[in-house]
Amino acid sequence: MSEAYTSSRDGDRGRRKRTGDIVPGTPAQARELRAQGRKTMGRLLDAGMRVFSDRGFHAARVDDIVRAARTSHGTFYLYFANKEDLLRALATECAQEMDALAGGLGPIGPDAEGYAELRSFLDQFFLTYRRYGPILRAWMEGHVDDRHVSAMGVKAFTDIATALGKRMHAAGAPGDVASISALMALPERVAYFLVSRRLEFENGAVLDTLTPMIHRGFFTAAPSASAGGARSSRNAR
Repeated sequence: MSEAYTSSRDGDRGRRKRTGDIVPGTPAQARELRAQGRKTMGRLLDAGMRVFSDRGFHAARVDDIVRAARTSHGTFYLYFANKEDLLRALATECAQEMDALAGGLGPIGPDAEGYAELRSFLDQFFLTYRRYGPILRAWMEGHVDDRHVSAMGVKAFTDIATALGKRMHAAGAPGDVASISALMALPERVAYFLVSRRLEFENGAVLDTLTPMIHRGFFTAAPSASAGGARSSRNAR
């Protein structure tokens, strides 16, 4: 998994604390940032996320972000050209987290180890979705006008779907387009509903419901045609 974030200790399990490299905005890309500069940029990114969550991307203003970050307009423009530039940096972070999810997905067989791997994957998926809810909502609702940002969203979810499809095939499950689409829809739609409605939810409770459903439904080998026919014959008798 990506080491860019570690769980914070402020009581919010969905919030992640930035500890590694962060993505700079356009003005900051041309210079090397010192520790204080990276801290300031991280504060602006976190403030932007909160403002986008509270007001929505289109209604959000740089004034709101500056106020939330407790800094000045001049400081904001040292790191980001505008709010779209800040959104692009957050989207890049989110895409990196999603790529790490796809790349770190281990085998998901029908046994207990496969169940544990799936549960771990879903746990990280929900944590990422909760942190980047405003960005993911903007992608899903088609509110992002930046084609590059939109393309990152499509690629991130496509990579996850591809990784899950490979694990399904390896487990002997169908792994066809319909199956993968249905599998992706389960956690994504649940996460979207919870985040968009700003509902409090405990990851453990959600995982205890979804993990066995997905594990049994998508990662067990499909019965062969001959076995199915034999069962039908026995039932007919």
